[in-house]
Amino acid sequence: MSSNRLTRRSMIRNTSLLAAGTLAARLTGTAAGAIDMDKIETVCTKGRINQSVSKWCFGKWSLDETCQVAKKLGLKAIDLLGPGDFATVKKYGLVVSMVNSHSLTNGLADKKFHAECLAKLQETIDATSEAGFPNVISFSGNRRGIPDDVGIENAVEALKKIAGHAEKKNVTICLEYLNSKVNHKDYMLDNTAWGVEVCKRVGSERVKILYDIYHAQIMEGDIIRTIRDYKDYMGHYHTGGNPGRNEIDDTQELYYPAIMKAIADTGFKGYVAHEFIPKRDPLESLTYAARICDV
Repeated sequence: MSSNRLTRRSMIRNTSLLAAGTLAARLTGTAAGAIDMDKIETVCTKGRINQSVSKWCFGKWSLDETCQVAKKLGLKAIDLLGPGDFATVKKYGLVVSMVNSHSLTNGLADKKFHAECLAKLQETIDATSEAGFPNVISFSGNRRGIPDDVGIENAVEALKKIAGHAEKKNVTICLEYLNSKVNHKDYMLDNTAWGVEVCKRVGSERVKILYDIYHAQIMEGDIIRTIRDYKDYMGHYHTGGNPGRNEIDDTQELYYPAIMKAIADTGFKGYVAHEFIPKRDPLESLTYAARICDV
């Protein structure tokens, strides 16, 4: 059974890499790493998953280049940008699928940061709403010795003050799940139960979880079951290979075609953003990721 699964996985990957690699070879044949946009082929065609890409992971490309590549591949959005980038993204008919807001470490679980976080969230929600974009990011922040149950109470208190505004503006606040084992020591929202409990207590359709699959795999695993069981609390997804947050291929332990099928089967209509750092040619890696996630 195990060897059969590996054979099927390798076959899928090799087929996709052959197509992506051939495409990348044609594109990178241009001068000095320039991208021949006219030769990029659309790989997202099925429409069940609205794919996005995080600009910060593809640092060799300008925002204009990232938008052009995304548009050509059939992606719908660019992730984790600020209002200053809105005009560029709109120029290409794309969406900013997640808008940056307050500090990652100084978050809602600690009352001393509430005023600063809420001011930033309101400002970002207003700009996001005016642009017609869907989501703003928020963070629990670090524990700093605060018990998890107190952190939940603090986060709920803060979010209840801003949730009504988010509802009026048709913008969803997404609390990001991050791992505290490898990348974000002391971060509080490092398990699904914490985020779900906050969402339940706030009781707003405009407060959800940003379920980062890479981080969740490190902390808890059981990705597909979690997606199915807590679908009503998921507002956004991030991809990434584990270990390393690199390519989402068979060099790592997550099998994204099955994960994407599980997400699509829940009826999720939001965005799945690629947030992995490519080790190979970035166009080859993004093309491959977009292809296998088009389920």
